[in-house]
Amino acid sequence: MPLAPPEAAVPAPAVPPTGPSPPVPAARRRPRRRRAPGPPLLLLPALVPIVVGLGYPLGRQLVLSFQEYGLAQQFGRPAEWVGLRNYAELLSDPYVWTVMGRSVAFCLVNAGLTMALGAALALLLQRVARPARVVLQVALLLAWGTPVLATMTVWQWLFDTQYGVVNWVLSGPLGFEGMRAHSWLVEPLSFYAVATVIVVWMSVPSVAFNLHAALLQVPAETMEAAQLDGAGPAQRFWRVTVPMVRPVLLVVALLQVIWDLRVFTQVHVLQRGGAPTRDTHLLGTYIYSLAKEFSVAGAMATIMLVLTLALTAFYLRSVLRDEEL
Repeated sequence: MPLAPPEAAVPAPAVPPTGPSPPVPAARRRPRRRRAPGPPLLLLPALVPIVVGLGYPLGRQLVLSFQEYGLAQQFGRPAEWVGLRNYAELLSDPYVWTVMGRSVAFCLVNAGLTMALGAALALLLQRVARPARVVLQVALLLAWGTPVLATMTVWQWLFDTQYGVVNWVLSGPLGFEGMRAHSWLVEPLSFYAVATVIVVWMSVPSVAFNLHAALLQVPAETMEAAQLDGAGPAQRFWRVTVPMVRPVLLVVALLQVIWDLRVFTQVHVLQRGGAPTRDTHLLGTYIYSLAKEFSVAGAMATIMLVLTLALTAFYLRSVLRDEEL
C-alpha cells in the first residue's frame, strides 16, 4: 500500500525587524517643493510705485486738510492743527454746494453723451466695410491723440465771437441773425454747452475703441444661435451682446465719470478766454482757485474724492458682489 506524500512545509510569516530602518539613499529622496510666494509678494512690484506715487500725496493732502497751511507756512511758520475747521467752513458755504451740484450735473451729462456716442461708433465700426472702418479709426485716433491745448486753440477759433466758423454758419446759411456776434463764453449756459462739446469730442474715441474691442469678443456662434431661436436685432443686442460686454461697459463708464468729474484743462482754458470764473467754476477749477490756501484746497480735494467714491458706489458694489460669487 503506497504511503501518502508528506505535506509541504508552510513557511513561517516574516517578522519585521525591530531595529531602526536603514537610511534611504540620498539619490532616492524626493526633493522638497519650494512654496510659491503668496499673492501679496507677487503684487509687491506693482504696489510699491502706486503707494509711493499716489499714497504719499493723498496722505499729505489729508494731513494738510486738518491744518492751517498757507503762504506763511511756506516761509517757515509752523502749521497749526485746526481739526475739522476747514471742512466746516467749506460745507457751510452755499457757493461750495452750488459748485458741487454744477460739477455733478456736468459730469453726468457729459458721461451719458460720451457713452451713447461711443457705443454708437463702436457698433458702426463693427458693421462698416474694412476701408471705411480704417478711415474712421484713424480719424478717432487723431482726435484722441491731439494734445489738449492744441485742441482747445482750434475750438476757441471755431467759437470766436467775430471770426468763428460756428457763428458764421449759424448767422449765414442757417439764418440765425442773432448769432452773428454771439459770445459763447460770457453766458454760463452757452459756456457749458461749448465745454460739453469739447469734452465729449475728446472722450468719445476712447469709449469707442474699448467697446469695439469688447464687441469683437462676442462669439458669432452665440449670435447665430439667438437668431435661429427667433431673436430679432434689438433682442440680440439687449439680451446677448450687452450682458457679454457688461464688465467692459461698467469699467469704461466708471472711468468716464471720474474723468468728467475731474475735468480741468478744458474749463480753465475757456475761462481764460473771457468767461466769468465764479459763474463757471467746476470742482477742478475751484480747487485751483484755492491754491494760495493749501489747507482749504486739500479739504476741498478730499471732499471731491468722497464725492467721486459716492458716484462710483454702484460699480464698486457690483465688483464686490461678483467677487463674492
